[in-house]
Amino acid sequence: MQKIDSHQHFWHYDATRHSWIDDSMAIIRKNFLPANLVPLLQQNNVAGCVAVQADETEAENDFLLSLVNENAFIKGVVGWVELTAKNVQERLAYYKQFSSIKGFRYILQGLDPSFMLQPNFINGIAALQPFSFTYDLLIFPKHLPAAIQLVKKFPQQKFVIDHIAKPYIKAGLIDEWKRDIKAIAQHDNVWCKISGMATEADHRLWQPAHLTPYIDTVVQAFGTKRIMYGSDWPVCLVAGRYQKIIQVVENYFVDFTTTEQTNIFSNNANSFYQLQN
Repeated sequence: MQKIDSHQHFWHYDATRHSWIDDSMAIIRKNFLPANLVPLLQQNNVAGCVAVQADETEAENDFLLSLVNENAFIKGVVGWVELTAKNVQERLAYYKQFSSIKGFRYILQGLDPSFMLQPNFINGIAALQPFSFTYDLLIFPKHLPAAIQLVKKFPQQKFVIDHIAKPYIKAGLIDEWKRDIKAIAQHDNVWCKISGMATEADHRLWQPAHLTPYIDTVVQAFGTKRIMYGSDWPVCLVAGRYQKIIQVVENYFVDFTTTEQTNIFSNNANSFYQLQN
C-alpha cells in the first residue's frame, strides 16, 4: 500500500517571514525543500504529498507551484489568498487555472474565534465552493464552537480540520475538545487530518500512548472514510523523526481492515483533494 502524506510544508527559511518558528522550534530554522523530503517518503513507502502553505502571501503560491512543476510527487497544493478581500472571487478564478491548487488555508489559530464568523470572511468561504476549492481549518480547540457555526453555513463546502484542532495533549486536556470534535464531525462535509499531534505533546517525553485517546476520539467521530494521515513535516521534527511520526499512525491502525487502512493512508486524501485530477 503506497501512502499519501496529506500535510507537509516547504520553505526557504527567513527569520522575518517565518517568525512563528520560535526558540522551542529552533531545529527547523533552516531550508526544507523537496530534496530533503524525498528520501523520507521513499523510506516510508509514501508515494506523494500535499504541500500546504506556511506563509500568508500569494508569493507562497508561486513558490509551491514552482516546486510542483519540478517534482511529480507533490500531488497538490493548499495555497493562500486574502479571503476577506473584495476581489477574492477574482483571485480564486485566477488560481483555478492551476490544476495542482486544490484548496486554500487562512491562518485562524492566532485570531479570535469570532473572526471566522465575520461577514468578510464568510464571503471568502462562500466563494470557494463554486470553484471546487477545499478549505483547511487551522484552529485550536477554543475555535471549534465557531467552526461548527461556520461549517453549518456551507454544507456543500469541503472542510478539513488540520492537526485534529491541536488539542492540549501536553496538559492531558481532552473533555471539551472531545465534545466539540464529535459535534463538528456530525457535519459530513468536514474531514480531519491525523497530523500534528506530537508537537502538541511534550516534545521530548511524549509516547504513542499519550496520543491514543485523541486518535480514538477522531476515529469514533469521523469514521475511517473522513480521516487522513499527515506528517506535518518539517514542523513534526521538533518532536520526532518522520519515521517515528508515521509509525504511530501505522501502529494504531494495524488491526483495521486493508480497505480502512488504504482509505486513511491514501484514498481519503485522493478523494478530498481530487489528487488524480
